[in-house]
Amino acid sequence: MDLSALSDFNLVAGHGGFGRAARASGRPKATLSRRVSELEASLGTRLIERGGHSLRLTEAGALLHARTGPLLGEIAEVGASVGGGLDKPRGRLRLSAPLLLSDTQLGRVAATFIRAYPEVDLEIRSEDRFVDPVDEDFDVVIRVNPKPDERLVGRCVLRDEQWLVAEPGAVLPEPLNGSDVVDLPSVVRSLPRPGETWCVHGGRDRRSYRPVPVLRLSSLPTVRDAVVAGAGAALLPRSLVGSDVAAGRLTCWGWLEGPPTELWALYTSRRLVSPKVKAFVAHLADALAGPGGAVPS
Repeated sequence: MDLSALSDFNLVAGHGGFGRAARASGRPKATLSRRVSELEASLGTRLIERGGHSLRLTEAGALLHARTGPLLGEIAEVGASVGGGLDKPRGRLRLSAPLLLSDTQLGRVAATFIRAYPEVDLEIRSEDRFVDPVDEDFDVVIRVNPKPDERLVGRCVLRDEQWLVAEPGAVLPEPLNGSDVVDLPSVVRSLPRPGETWCVHGGRDRRSYRPVPVLRLSSLPTVRDAVVAGAGAALLPRSLVGSDVAAGRLTCWGWLEGPPTELWALYTSRRLVSPKVKAFVAHLADALAGPGGAVPS
């Protein structure tokens, strides 16, 4: 496959037409059309449906563009890095992150990152869904307690405990009638499972609570606001409520038994890890460990 013709095809596909690609690149439209035709002939398949005023990729063309466009971008990035310094982060960096992290941390992290690395074009997509970094062309995906994936490698950037919190004036309930389990008016996101208990450590003490929902809310920041307002107790991530506890807006009655929640920054193992990815992952880990973030366990 002629890499020069492939580059021209991706230029046309990326701009959505021969005319727009010609204007953006300063190259003749006829030249681009000829080069794409040559690529189609060498591959023995049509890549672009011509006609009308719009360009439409065939199924083969869409697949070729999706699989080779990012690779050619990486080749260009490596060339620019060699010419301008191998360790200098630059170029587009696409990140997918969960909503909670985006709403509470990533605005600050992104602002300090682009100040430190002004040649990086950072784009963050916030969504609570499973993102495929290869098919959807993300450089980094952030996942909570990710399952092993042979295509991905990365770094744990945060270990986060679940804290049982309430407003400062709330009275910690005591067991009744000799029971080891305490009924606890709680703000929750989903109804507890039948028989569910929260086993909580608080210093040397260990207590078990049976959550009794008094309010159901859809997001963790909203749950936190309701607890601050005195609606009840809740299990919430330390990273979300640590500053509230430190400021006296909430009191912590202990932390949930079990391993902490892990937040991982992942990237594809088939790609050369670029300076921009290395720089962002290191910056994110440092930011989450510093003031305003949660200190990893």
